[in-house]
Amino acid sequence: MKKVHIVTDSTVELTKEDIGKYGIHVVPLTILINGKTYIDGVDLQPEEFAEMMKGSAELPKSSQPAAGVFKELYDRLGEDGSEIISLHMTGGMSGTVKSAQTAAEMTDSNVTVIDSMYITHALSFQVMEAAEMAKQGKTVAEIVAHLNAVRKKTSLFVVVDVLDNLVKGGRIGKGKAMIGSLLNIKPIATLQDGVYTPVAKARSHKQVVAHLFKAFTEETTGKIVRGVGIAHVNGLAMAEPLKKLIEESGVKDVKLTFATPVISTHTGEGAIGFMYYTD
Repeated sequence: MKKVHIVTDSTVELTKEDIGKYGIHVVPLTILINGKTYIDGVDLQPEEFAEMMKGSAELPKSSQPAAGVFKELYDRLGEDGSEIISLHMTGGMSGTVKSAQTAAEMTDSNVTVIDSMYITHALSFQVMEAAEMAKQGKTVAEIVAHLNAVRKKTSLFVVVDVLDNLVKGGRIGKGKAMIGSLLNIKPIATLQDGVYTPVAKARSHKQVVAHLFKAFTEETTGKIVRGVGIAHVNGLAMAEPLKKLIEESGVKDVKLTFATPVISTHTGEGAIGFMYYTD
């Protein structure tokens, strides 16, 4: 029976129950750390990776799935004439969406590839909306139009607690990092058009939580909050107080998860990602 299949990648934050319920296909990225390659979510779990990263002198490297992996999946899913929406993490942080686009050009199946412009829970918002609409029998065009609207009403903040991985990744110099560490500066950034964009600095976990909650309150007042997610890398010192404030404001289903290895590589120890979207 023809349907619309939803494909995504392993930077998404989904439960096994949601993946099974909607038949979502998750293609894993790979992680290279300490000279060994792991498959994200298969033979490497988030907490385990964070411990390994602490002892790694070099920044771990993530690799997008090969185009051939996507093509093989697209061929199989589309062999009965079904259509496919392949929805992935921002192209500003990974070549995953380009790999998917290459595969879409190679396959005979009807594939629509979308750059979500986001990561982790903010990617999940779009994947779950697409999966629910596909289950309802909506067309690819209807789903794509809705996802465009969801993307515009999504906000994402990233807070880095220690600056080591930003230095290793070349995002800031060692001099700036040394000054930042001495001043205990915690950069707050958004994903602007899918790219890491600094927007503020805080000097304590308490200031970070206050800044993020203020932004959330200002952006969601008078609107219906459709989803809130917090991903962390041993960052509960910020994540738990923020979750408590949001729940006390009336939003009950705040998802709190340990960030996937690909995200942890970019942010480092103690970081959090805070995401929400509205109607």
